[in-house]
Amino acid sequence: MENRLRIYNTLTRKVEPFIPNEEGKVAMYTCGPTVYHFAHIGNLRSYIMEDLLEKTLRYIGYDVKRVMNITDVGHLSSDADTGEDKMLKGAKREHKTVMEIARFYTDAFFADCGDLNIKTPDVVEPATNCILEFIHMIESLMEKGFAYESGGNIYFDTSKLKEYYVLSNHSEEELLVGVRDDVDEDENKRNKTDFVLWFTKSKFEDQELKWESPWGMGYPGWHIECSCISMKHLGEYMDIHCGGVDNIFPHHTNEIAQSEAYLGHKWCNYWFHVHHLNDKAGKMSKSKGEFLTVSLLKEKGYDPRVYRLYCLQSHYRKPLEFSFETLDNAGAAFDKLVKRIGSLRKEGAVEPEKFDAWKARFQAVLCDDLNSSMALTVLYDMLKEDMSDATKYALAEDFDRVLSLDLTTAYAQRQAENGVDEELEAYVLEKIEERREAKKEKDFARADAIRAELLEKGIVLEDTREGVKWKKA
Repeated sequence: MENRLRIYNTLTRKVEPFIPNEEGKVAMYTCGPTVYHFAHIGNLRSYIMEDLLEKTLRYIGYDVKRVMNITDVGHLSSDADTGEDKMLKGAKREHKTVMEIARFYTDAFFADCGDLNIKTPDVVEPATNCILEFIHMIESLMEKGFAYESGGNIYFDTSKLKEYYVLSNHSEEELLVGVRDDVDEDENKRNKTDFVLWFTKSKFEDQELKWESPWGMGYPGWHIECSCISMKHLGEYMDIHCGGVDNIFPHHTNEIAQSEAYLGHKWCNYWFHVHHLNDKAGKMSKSKGEFLTVSLLKEKGYDPRVYRLYCLQSHYRKPLEFSFETLDNAGAAFDKLVKRIGSLRKEGAVEPEKFDAWKARFQAVLCDDLNSSMALTVLYDMLKEDMSDATKYALAEDFDRVLSLDLTTAYAQRQAENGVDEELEAYVLEKIEERREAKKEKDFARADAIRAELLEKGIVLEDTREGVKWKKA
């Protein structure tokens, strides 16, 4: 590879070179949504940054296969395997079946991803498609002595592992039950850190989705999903596994435990985690009731691409505090950026040496632990450089393979939505230049006449410190 990606690996707690198992190919897995409600913009920050990672890998020459699950069964309201199933909770809330809820919110999730220019993974697999795979893995874990039956449920026995907390770097005393909820201890467990692989009807009589298994009618626990779905599509060796920092414990910790116990060897080499989006009250969460979605941002007049830019302005490993004031600033920056690129004239030749030099700078900052804010700085610096518009346009188009902000099309799209075509824009810009020359020559009567002429055609001019702006009346 021309540029070798260096990335923070949660497993080793350091930034290190990314070296996949197979030269030139990357097996990548992303924890998908639990489709019981709309994704809030905090959830979507993780998906934006994972999308940035995938596109960076492709940009620097890797062949990436990315897999994502859809949790449509098994995720309880507590990470410690207790409480109400989130899917059942959604079904009760809206008086629909669990599968109706799953289909609706899966479609809503991918609609949000489309608005944010997040690429759909190569494979998307709902958990309910893989029940036989879950049962097979659980049977194997039981045969190998890593799982046991108690109180009608099947548990993974964490005491059989030499090292359980490989990701979280916490002591057993700190993480006895779960990190995100105050929960009652499950008396069926042999050890407080054991987790459920399969629930039976003995504990959840009202569970809508249940399947026949060697242990009776029941359904899978949450953690088993990602292990089985990733192995089904990526095999026994995975390069990089992604998720939010709240997945580190217990979800990803439990994935490693059950996967490596089942396989008998190391499973995944790199773990990529995105930090929280916070508001002034703390981490954004659906459990608080009101939460911000892409649809709500659109209703308030925000272009979803502005939120993508907002996320790219901050490093994925830093908490990001959301406010509408900072989103407005990102909106103003987006407007200026796409207008600047939209004004570039594409005629003429691209200067290959300058193109290659700027592309190398852009790749270098991305390869430095996905430094998206510096990647944007390279874009802004490039637009100030003394080189042809054709070269700048080609570079903006190239950078957008990763940034995915529609840099070369957004301005024209907005103009079209506002009823402004290229012919009208060219006419207005020509008149603005004539007016500028008239004012320069102190022919203010001519300058006023041009303003009046444009106003008759429904074009309003505004003189600002940044130059003349115009819009349709």
